[in-house]
Amino acid sequence: MAQAGPLDYLSLGWLFVATFVIVLAAVEGGYRLGCYRRRVGSEQEASLGTIVGGTLALLAFVLAFTFGLAAARYDARRELLQQEVNAIGTAYLRAGFAPEPRRGEIRALLREYVDARVEWSAPGRLETAIRRSEDLHRRLWSQAESIGNKAPDSVLISLFVQALNEVIDLHAKRKTLTLWAHIPATIWVALYVVAMLTLGTMGYHAGVVGANRSLAGVALVLSFTVIMLLIADLDHPRKGLLRVNQQALIDLRGSLDAP
Repeated sequence: MAQAGPLDYLSLGWLFVATFVIVLAAVEGGYRLGCYRRRVGSEQEASLGTIVGGTLALLAFVLAFTFGLAAARYDARRELLQQEVNAIGTAYLRAGFAPEPRRGEIRALLREYVDARVEWSAPGRLETAIRRSEDLHRRLWSQAESIGNKAPDSVLISLFVQALNEVIDLHAKRKTLTLWAHIPATIWVALYVVAMLTLGTMGYHAGVVGANRSLAGVALVLSFTVIMLLIADLDHPRKGLLRVNQQALIDLRGSLDAP
């Protein structure tokens, strides 16, 4: 199980506020320290610009790395959804190899299963959808065992069982990726520490050179906060605004035969 991310403790809105306040405080603290050092004449500004440029480049690298991790998980969730749609469709077709009345019962359960998978993305419905899906797994597997025991040498029944097994495996993968596969807390802490040091150094440089506070600094802090919010949103599909489009499942449900 992965370590917790920021949205395991904060809502998206509170994460935005907390990040903005923390980073802005780092900039202001650095600025005031820089002003003090300039007054006492104990700081040379010649090399500070180079240092600020280097730390900003490091922050950009860490941000890009973290964003890449979150985006990769988002792409993986989207790919798994398409694989699941294909697997359910295949299992539904191969259920036609089963004799009646098992054929109709299996297909009815698969239609109900698609409904449960659509419910997966509804806000606050994930746990219910998981329980419902796993209950349907047991019922579908019971049906597969029944027809398999009656025709243990049937290649066609084996093909259906194989497709059903893939459906169950893909559920486990999606569950893991949704609930537990988040960016580790260690990376989040490192990112915030690097950001505070970098933007604090930027504020320190402004204080040393005697520059007045600028709204451009607030804009930089706000931009960083928005990027952090986007990363957290991509990393937490249960709470964020960025969700994998479920249209493929909806189209699948519409294509299945009516009961």
